[in-house]
Amino acid sequence: MAVKIRLRQQGRNNRPFYRIVVTDSRAPRDGKYLEAVGWYNPFESTQDKELSLNSDRVQHWLNLGAELSDSAESIVARVAPAILQQRTQKVLADRAKHAAKRRAGKLRAKENQVK
Repeated sequence: MAVKIRLRQQGRNNRPFYRIVVTDSRAPRDGKYLEAVGWYNPFESTQDKELSLNSDRVQHWLNLGAELSDSAESIVARVAPAILQQRTQKVLADRAKHAAKRRAGKLRAKENQVK
């Protein structure tokens, strides 16, 4: 099951209100979700009432392999940029690990050819 963190639209006509939810990627936009981790109200004038995010739960789901949608990623970047920095560092570490593994494999192949 592919899990995504994305926005779920609520509210009335011309006044949308969004919940940030963890859901199966195949579920409809406003369908069933696993957990609500925050909300976003684009029409609120005060900064503290505009959005809320439980960053611990977002980090938990990202560690389990959930993916962020583009809109959810921008909200997480505003509220908890450390989460995105940690995710970027993890991706870079994985790339370095795979590059080192490829280099070691090429060295072994060269050594086998020489012998």
